[in-house]
This record gives sequence, C-alpha cells and structure tokens, in this order.
Amino acid sequence: QVQLMESGGGLVQPGGSLRLSCVVSGFPLDYDAIGWFRQAPGKEREGVSCLMRRDGSTYYKRFVKGRFTISHDDAKNTVYLQMNDLKPEDTAVYYCATDATWGQCGFNHHDFKSWGQGTQVTVSS
Repeated sequence: QVQLMESGGGLVQPGGSLRLSCVVSGFPLDYDAIGWFRQAPGKEREGVSCLMRRDGSTYYKRFVKGRFTISHDDAKNTVYLQMNDLKPEDTAVYYCATDATWGQCGFNHHDFKSWGQGTQVTVSS
C-alpha cells in the first residue's frame, strides 16, 4: 500500500512563496500520475496540478498557471509544488494524491485512491 506524507505548509503573506513536498513510500512505487489538490473550508476539494512521471508532462488549473510549478524527484520519490505569488484565495489544506483510476492525470479527486493527510497553507497579511 502506498503512503503519502505532505509537508511545507504554513502562514505566508500575499505575494509570498512556499514549497510543498510530498514523499511517497510503501509498495508498489510504480505510480505514474501524481497530483496536488486543495480544499478550502466549506468548499469541495479541487485539483491544482498533476504530473505524469513517465514523460514529465505537467498540468495546471488555470487559476495557478504561471504561479505554481510541480516537479518530481525520482531518487527521493518526492513530488514538489512550488507556489509563488500566493494570494489569499490560495488558502486551503493541500493534499497530494496518486493511484489514479485510469493511471492518467486529472483534476477529479474521485479518480485518485491514495492520499496524504494534507498540509495547511494560509495566505494572509
């Protein structure tokens, strides 16, 4: 069974940056699609970004494109989310997820079966 552990969240002022990390462990580690999602209070969980390990393809939701960057370190089995120019509306619990139903990137959280516990990101002055 695959386990995911996020870290790197915190409190940051608008315009600031954070880098989230998600370490993947367990067995098997043959995941391909791995994504970041977020959930703000009272809102549904939404996709943010996704990466396909086999070819490095990356995908972003429109509201983070140009500000967030997803990357993966195969040696460390770790996926990162570099978040720049953060806005108050980015405040949410951020989750990484893998084990996609169709093995493909997507932004529907129902399609991912393995999740981390989440890390809180708060953007406020």
